[in-house]
Amino acid sequence: SRAFDQDFMAGVYERPFEVVSCAELPAEKSNPQAIGRHLDGCRIGFDAGGSDRKVSAVIDGKSVFSEEVVWFPKTTADPDYHFQGIVDAFKSAAAHMPHVDAIGVSSAGIYIENRAMVASLFLKVPKDEFDKKVKNIYTRAAEQLSSQLGYHIPVVVANDGDVTALAGAMGLECGCVMGMAMGTSEAVGYVDRDGNVLGWLNELAFAPVDLNEEAMVDEWSTDRGVGCKYFSQDAVIKLAPRAGIQLDESLTRRRS
Repeated sequence: SRAFDQDFMAGVYERPFEVVSCAELPAEKSNPQAIGRHLDGCRIGFDAGGSDRKVSAVIDGKSVFSEEVVWFPKTTADPDYHFQGIVDAFKSAAAHMPHVDAIGVSSAGIYIENRAMVASLFLKVPKDEFDKKVKNIYTRAAEQLSSQLGYHIPVVVANDGDVTALAGAMGLECGCVMGMAMGTSEAVGYVDRDGNVLGWLNELAFAPVDLNEEAMVDEWSTDRGVGCKYFSQDAVIKLAPRAGIQLDESLTRRRS
């Protein structure tokens, strides 16, 4: 029944999952990072959503360009489709600035050193293609833009939840902030008292929130009543008919 969790964690750490008996707990490992908070210069912000992708060009903290494009990443198996969409977004934002100092990416999934270890956006991509073309998809896209512009552009990739927590910490001007992003799925992040993102696996999309035996089943984890079905677009899709709201079938939906 927990085969999903086993495969999920094996993908995160790139080694088989195993349970080991220890006489003593291993030493804590943490890697706090002071990412974000930079408002100077010319920067690109990119948000990879499951139903649309958003990009902004920001000069000295002020947005000079924003674009939202509908796409279908969760139902597309070709990783080149995802890559081209990301590159197109980067290029459209770069065209509205004299130069690009850095790129910040907010995306669903678990990211270690800017690499996509597990991400629902690429559910349909075969594993061999995922390892070859998806794990480094954002750094490859930044490298392509760097090559076209003729100079190196640094990029940082973070989970949607961590980005939400960081935005909350900046807005509240305090630390110890938990952020929850409710979009195509549910993402959760945390910023410590020093304002740093800790790199924890803050995955609460599969945490149970409804013990009803008839609760919705998540198609990815196959768990019942988990958070991603309640704090996301799925909740709207489920509740709209019960509220007497008929959704237009021609509109873009997560499972279209």
